[in-house]
Amino acid sequence: MLVRTLFSGISRGTETLVFTGKVPRTEYDRMRGPNMAGDFPFPVKYGYAAVGRVEEGPAPLLGRPVFCLHPHQDQFLVDEGMVAVLPEGLPPERAVLAANMETALNIVWDAGILPGDRIAVFGAGVVGALVAYLASRIIGTDVVLLDRTPSRAILASALEIVFSGREPSGLFDVLINASGSADALATAIAHADQEARIVEASWYGDKVAPLPLGGAFHARRLSIVSSQVGSVPPARRARWSYARRMKTALDLLQDDRLDALISGETAFTDLANAYPGILSNPDTLCHRIRY
Repeated sequence: MLVRTLFSGISRGTETLVFTGKVPRTEYDRMRGPNMAGDFPFPVKYGYAAVGRVEEGPAPLLGRPVFCLHPHQDQFLVDEGMVAVLPEGLPPERAVLAANMETALNIVWDAGILPGDRIAVFGAGVVGALVAYLASRIIGTDVVLLDRTPSRAILASALEIVFSGREPSGLFDVLINASGSADALATAIAHADQEARIVEASWYGDKVAPLPLGGAFHARRLSIVSSQVGSVPPARRARWSYARRMKTALDLLQDDRLDALISGETAFTDLANAYPGILSNPDTLCHRIRY
């Protein structure tokens, strides 16, 4: 089918690592995005959050708005199985968050969050904020979103999430690091309760992250696990296809409050010049590209 793009979203964390050449050679194959063109290091055609309208293809999909894991591009040809139709009522402008919501949903599954859990989420970027948003909607949970950037308190308030700009107090059942900071991971270890689960959702590229595994780490029998959206967690894999997970992510975006995660917009024709500044700006959340 031929899709004409309406909007795409910049995933600042991953795209910064790609743009600055921080993808390790060992990860070149795994880091290839769907429909990517070129070979690492940068420049490559990258990105994975495109929303467009079907202009040519199967009759039932003609004119329908769809989401596709595709780089920033004004129009593209893909197989029918590559797209997910937007649910009725979801604005295409917000649907650029679909890949981030899919990642956040996978993290919540990997974290094994249950009603009543006390949860700390480190990093109030798009993925961290969405993880806290989902976790806080599980009945009985006590969730705090932590970030050193004071302005992130405004985002947390818009999403009705408890926010802290300081080190957390007390111990937690589940701790999720979505900050890309090894210091935050160390703080998570220090505040993990007995047999707590720590989920590392960040990807460090070619950086080495030191871990403080002394102290009470062994005595508390802590678990540190990674979460990566490329695989559905084993406990769900028999029933959940990638298509079902994406459909659920799109359905979860039907909340007007999530528009707070869009921090700016740039015309596609201006993107080549604006791209470095968008990536380097610490206030960037999801930056939307308009076509």
